[in-house]
Amino acid sequence: MNRYVILGTAGHIDHGKSSLVKALTGTDPDRLKEEKERGITIDLGFADLAYPDGLKVGIVDVPGHERLIKNMLAGAGGIDIVLMVIAADEGIMPQSREHLDICNLLKVKRGLIVINKSDLVEKDWLTLIEDDVRKFVKDTFLENAEIIAVSSKTGHNIELLKEKIHELALSVEPKSVHGIFRLPVDRIFTLKGFGTVITGTAVSGSISLDSPVEVLPGKLITKVRGLQSHGEMIKTAYAGQRVAINLQGISTDEIQRGDVITIPDKIKTTFVIDAGLEILKDSSVDVLKSRSLVHFHTGTLEVVARIVIYDKEELKAGEKAYCQFRFKTPVAVMAGDRYIIRKFSPLLTIGGGEILDPSPIRRKRNEKLQDLRIFEQGSFREKLSLKIFHGGLKGSTQSDIEGWLKAEIPEIRKAADSMISEGRIILCEDRLLHKEIFNDFSGSVVTNLSNFHKNNPLKSGMLKESLRAVFKGLDEKLFEALLGLISQVVVEKEMVRLKTFIISLSDDKKILKDRILKVLEQAAYQPPTKDEIAQNLSLKKEEVNELLKIMASEKSLVRINDSIYIPVTSYATMMERLRNFASRKSEMTVGEFRDILGTTRKYALPFLEHLDSSKITLRVGEVRKFLLKK
Repeated sequence: MNRYVILGTAGHIDHGKSSLVKALTGTDPDRLKEEKERGITIDLGFADLAYPDGLKVGIVDVPGHERLIKNMLAGAGGIDIVLMVIAADEGIMPQSREHLDICNLLKVKRGLIVINKSDLVEKDWLTLIEDDVRKFVKDTFLENAEIIAVSSKTGHNIELLKEKIHELALSVEPKSVHGIFRLPVDRIFTLKGFGTVITGTAVSGSISLDSPVEVLPGKLITKVRGLQSHGEMIKTAYAGQRVAINLQGISTDEIQRGDVITIPDKIKTTFVIDAGLEILKDSSVDVLKSRSLVHFHTGTLEVVARIVIYDKEELKAGEKAYCQFRFKTPVAVMAGDRYIIRKFSPLLTIGGGEILDPSPIRRKRNEKLQDLRIFEQGSFREKLSLKIFHGGLKGSTQSDIEGWLKAEIPEIRKAADSMISEGRIILCEDRLLHKEIFNDFSGSVVTNLSNFHKNNPLKSGMLKESLRAVFKGLDEKLFEALLGLISQVVVEKEMVRLKTFIISLSDDKKILKDRILKVLEQAAYQPPTKDEIAQNLSLKKEEVNELLKIMASEKSLVRINDSIYIPVTSYATMMERLRNFASRKSEMTVGEFRDILGTTRKYALPFLEHLDSSKITLRVGEVRKFLLKK
C-alpha cells in the first residue's frame, strides 16, 4: 500500500504560498475565478506531489489574509507537515505569527521553513532574514527545522525542497487505519452525471465503495457511490489520504463544510465538551473571562461556543486551565481531537487545546477536576476505566467507547478484554460496567432485600419491579442480567429474595397454617376461597393471603388460581383419577370431570382452567383432550 502524507502551507498573504505549490506540483491550487483575478488565495486549494517510491503528498494550500483565518483553520486540522512560507522581501508578518501559533496549538510536529522570492533580494539581506526567522521559531516545533531559500519564479532550490519534503514525509507516523473512519468535509460540489461530491482529508480508518456512511451532525445515512484520491479512482480510501467521495442520494444543500463523514452509529453528536485550554503567551487578548462567547474551530468546523472556565473566573496570556464549551448546535468530535479558539470580536486567535471528553458528566465548576487530569495525562487504560465508571449502572457498550476516544479499535478492545479478565470491568449483556459501580449496585440490592425481609417476614420475596424502581431509569433487561451476577440473590419469576432468607413463622402462625390446611383437607374438591377462609377463621385477608403463598412455596398446597388453593394430597389424587380416566378415553366433558372429583360445576371449571394453563388438558370446543403422558 502506498504511503500518504498531508502537507499544509502557512504564512502571510502574498508571500507566494500558491505559486510555490504550483512550482512543486505543476498544479495551480487557486481554483476560484476571483482568486485568479485578484491574485490572492481566498479558500483552500489542493494539489498532489507524487514520488517514484510510492509516497504521495497531498498539499493543502491555505489563504494568508487575516480575514480568512477561518478558511486557513479548515485546512490545518489534518496536516502532518507544515511548510512555513516567508517572503524574502518582507520577512515575518502578522499572519506568519498567527499561522505559526495555530500550528503549535494543533500540535503539528514536523515542518520546513521556506524563504520564498529569494530572487528579489541580495544575499546579505537573505542572511539577515534567515537570522530573524530562526529567532521567530525559537521554542516552537519549527525550532530545528531546515530553512530553505527558494524562488517559485526562477525555480531556484525547488528540487531541493522536493527532496527535503520527501525526507520529512517518510518520518511521519502513519495515521490510524484501524480507527473509526472520519473525514471532515472541506468542499462540497456537484459533478454532472454523478451528483454530490465532498472532499476532505481522511484522519482515521478506511472506507470502501458501497459502504454505508453517516453525515454528522445531521445524522444523514447514505452510501459511498464513488471514491477518488490524488486524481485516481480507488476502491478503498485510507487515513492520510486526500479523498473525494461521491455520496448517494444526498443534495449539496444537506451538507456543509465542517460536517464529518463517518461510520453509522459510532460517533455521538454533542452540545457540550470538556477540554484542556492553553492561552497563547503573546495573545493580544488581555483576559479571557468565563462565560465569554468564542469561535471554536476543530477539523474543518467553525462554531460559536460559550466557554466556562473551571475553577477560575478568567485566564490571562500564557495560562492553562480546564474548561467546558457549550454549543448552540451539535458537533461531532472525539476525545483527543485538537481545537483552536478565536475571540468573538474582533477575530483574534486566543488559544487552543485538546478535547478531553465529548460527553462529560455534570459537575460544578470546581468539582472532580481530577477526572479531567486523568483524561489529559492518564494512561490509555486509565482513560477507558474512568469513562466506563462515568457510564454508571447503564454502563457503556464497546461501540460507545470506540466512538468516544480517538484510538485504534483493536487497541480499545484489547484493553477492555484485559480489564475484564482482571475483574476491573464487568461485562453484562453488551454493557461494560466498572467494578466499583457494580459493587455499589450489589450492596444496594442486598441492603434493600435485607430491609424488605426484616419488615415483611412472611413474604417470600420482594417484587422485582419494586426493587428496580430503586435504581431509577435502569433498563429491565439489564437489571435482570445484573441481578444474575449477584451470588447472594435468588430470582424466582417476579420475586427476588436473598439466598439465605427463610420464612420464619412464629408458633401462632404455625397453628394458623395447620388450621387452614385442615379446612382445605376437609373441603376436598369444594375448597373455600381465601376470602371465605379468612371469614371462617376470623383472620385478616392479608394474613391468610401470605400464609397461603407460604404453604404453596413449601409444597403443602397447590395454587389453582389467585383465590383457590387445595392440599397437595388432594391434587395428587385428582391427577391419579385423571390418568385412570385418560387410559379409557382420549377426551372428557365438564360433566365427566365433575363426576371424577365428586364436586359441582362451580368448582370444576376453575380446576379445568388450571389444567389447561398447565398443559395437562387442551380445550377443544366443549371437551378437553388429554395431554397427559400415559
